[in-house]
Amino acid sequence: MIEMVDIYKCYGSKNAVDGISLKVGVGEVFGFLGPNGAGKTTTLKMLTGILRPTSGQIFIGGENIEKSPESCKSIIGFVPDRPYIYEKLRGWEFIEFIMDLYNIRSTSTESLAHEYFELFAIDFAKDQMIEDYSHGMKQKLVILSSLLHRPRVLVIDEPMVGLDPRGARTLKKVFANLASEGVSIFLSTHTMSVAEEVCDRISIINNGKVLATGSMQELRERESSDDSLEALFLKITEEESEEVKG
Repeated sequence: MIEMVDIYKCYGSKNAVDGISLKVGVGEVFGFLGPNGAGKTTTLKMLTGILRPTSGQIFIGGENIEKSPESCKSIIGFVPDRPYIYEKLRGWEFIEFIMDLYNIRSTSTESLAHEYFELFAIDFAKDQMIEDYSHGMKQKLVILSSLLHRPRVLVIDEPMVGLDPRGARTLKKVFANLASEGVSIFLSTHTMSVAEEVCDRISIINNGKVLATGSMQELRERESSDDSLEALFLKITEEESEEVKG
């Protein structure tokens, strides 16, 4: 469903993304982990068509996103790490704006929106101004809005930021349900426990390069260790840093 082939993003002499090649299958929850400045957000922006790679190709559902941007973007739901919301709108007005943006306003879509409002426990705030929402409520609203056009690919950057434990648990269930319906989820997060719990496979990135990719079992076998994902992550990134220094 997602394929990145030898992707580079260069700023002057610096390679922010340095030859990444990855595949994500249908219904797979794929974790993308790395330290600050590793190239995660740049990769996600290229994956969703916001940035153009310096070189390489990205395919969404078999189509090249540079050659067929509208077709690819129509099946992607994207939640950036710092989403922009029109805070002078009420919650439901924002949802109506999203439905009109995708030309999907219908009884079934409105019903789906109401279901998500209830699921994320913010149905009481539909008619409140977004500027009065808490950070967690805004995050839920953005996630909700990204799902209304029933995307086949969900790209989400730091989904748990601002969510309380109940909201985080709900989102994990949403991920599981979407994956069971064939939605491919590309998830960037610093929350190792979340990645370990929900991801089928994980890539660890640093300095724009993928250092390791695999299931938890495969990553443990790679390092000959039964450690947690956090310990594996630290070990792999520290090994790479030592190689760079050497």
